[in-house]
Amino acid sequence: MASEKNGDAQGLLRTAKELFRAFAYGGTPKGAKRPRVGLALAGGFARGIAHIGVLRVLREAGVPVDVVSGTSVGALIGAGYCAGTSLEEMERVARATKFTDFGRWTPSWLGLATNNRLELFLARITPVQRFEDLQKPLAISATDINLGMPIYYYGGPIAPALRASCAYPGLFVPVKYEGRTLVDGFLTALVPVEGTLLLGAELVIAVYLEASTTEEPRTFTEVLSRSFSIIQRHADLEWRKQADIIIEPDVTPFAWDDFSRSGELIRAGEEATLKGLPQIRAALEAKTEVPSE
Repeated sequence: MASEKNGDAQGLLRTAKELFRAFAYGGTPKGAKRPRVGLALAGGFARGIAHIGVLRVLREAGVPVDVVSGTSVGALIGAGYCAGTSLEEMERVARATKFTDFGRWTPSWLGLATNNRLELFLARITPVQRFEDLQKPLAISATDINLGMPIYYYGGPIAPALRASCAYPGLFVPVKYEGRTLVDGFLTALVPVEGTLLLGAELVIAVYLEASTTEEPRTFTEVLSRSFSIIQRHADLEWRKQADIIIEPDVTPFAWDDFSRSGELIRAGEEATLKGLPQIRAALEAKTEVPSE
């Protein structure tokens, strides 16, 4: 069974490479200026592993990614990608991940656990510690819980911004940083398209991870997660209007802590991105400036 799944994944990548040949050698005029491409990665705990599949197909298809903005696990994977960590290494780490790698149960009035360990977990992915040392610009979203507004970090140390972005309310204790009390960025930037725009993106690819499921919730965390998901589905989602392309991997069969199913999650990201390649190509062509003769 494992060999069949691996063969399916290789087939997906071969398809991406074939599409790339048509895209890359389609006769782009000399001197043409393509748009600055931004990638906005949503949160979703283990479901965010699908982002690796998205990035893999974009890489194989030759789709440029100039800047990245991430929320929660999208920020973690964005940090690794922007630091130059290989997708293969990120997949290896994802497959071995468990909750205690980044969370520690310490029940309090403000949350059930702390995510202090996330700083060490980030170090397993990349030794880069500051935004300024990344190979590509990155913005990380968090939410100021007192002001109820999104806060984007794109300079200074990465770890505290990442911890804030991943501080899921109710589960993790809020993070105090630079005079603010911060929680998960998904509350105000479900898909952080605005962060890519702040970094100068002219064409934005957004990756959204739907968490809805009809199965009975098993834990307090799942009840909380689904409650937030319901609120967001009925909210006015400005990010959809700002994005040029929206990729939506089918991650509904997966639980928030399904790290052991990393391979399936990556394939979900690959499949959704392959379907979106024609739209990405059309958007790139439409926004490419061709010099007049």
